[in-house]
Amino acid sequence: MPAELPVNSPISLPVNLPRHVGIIMDGNGRWARQQGLPREVGHEHGADAVRRVVRAARAIGIEALTLFAFSSQNWDRPPQEVFHLMALLNRYLLEERSEILDNGIRLITVGDTERLPGYVRDPMRELIAASAHHTDMTLCLALSYGGREMITEAARRLCRAVAAGKLRPEDVDARAFEAQLDSSRLLPPLDLLIRTSGEHRISNFFLWEVAYAELFFSEAMWPDFAREHLQAALDDYARRERRFGTVPDAEAAEEPGYPGLFPPQRGKG
Repeated sequence: MPAELPVNSPISLPVNLPRHVGIIMDGNGRWARQQGLPREVGHEHGADAVRRVVRAARAIGIEALTLFAFSSQNWDRPPQEVFHLMALLNRYLLEERSEILDNGIRLITVGDTERLPGYVRDPMRELIAASAHHTDMTLCLALSYGGREMITEAARRLCRAVAAGKLRPEDVDARAFEAQLDSSRLLPPLDLLIRTSGEHRISNFFLWEVAYAELFFSEAMWPDFAREHLQAALDDYARRERRFGTVPDAEAAEEPGYPGLFPPQRGKG
């Protein structure tokens, strides 16, 4: 039997549920400072928040959840802090292995994971392989990830393809470019991006993917982020009208002479 996902109170399911939710988990250090605690303690409480949110997303029925866990720029933090973050990641992969496998969750990653230490890479790759056939939810960890870095690498891949004669320059369009991003091969389009701690920045995360995503900024610090905060973001998302650069059907009907540059691409959510 699958391990039971704890439910402390009923979950309200929005009618308009995003397929793919991304979260910039921000505020661990400031949370610790406000409590008069070391930054490392903030990261540890942040790991607890990861467990809560993954369980809530799985229970609600979100198809894909991407967590911005460690950025390309985070390598520049003090070595002791980086070591502590890597140790926490190792512990998460080991301790949550059974819950991920028992609840049909597929684990994937995006980012330059070759930079991760072996004691993180090895259990991560093993869990990715063991969960590859799961379909109930995809949990994506963005590790050693940077949006600019991923866009640069995609451009390099296209340049190599053109130089090798496998692709004509005139064939390089938005669709061809997007196909070079790991996120496009592994995940549905990003519908909702949440950032915690009251900061209103994207911080080099999913720069291409966020083009038509809805943005939600939560005042909660990440260690305090819980199911009710996720629910608030989902409820807010459900009230929005996604236009993808077009106009609502009723407005478009009033202007029959203006077809627009592109047809609307309205996906699920």
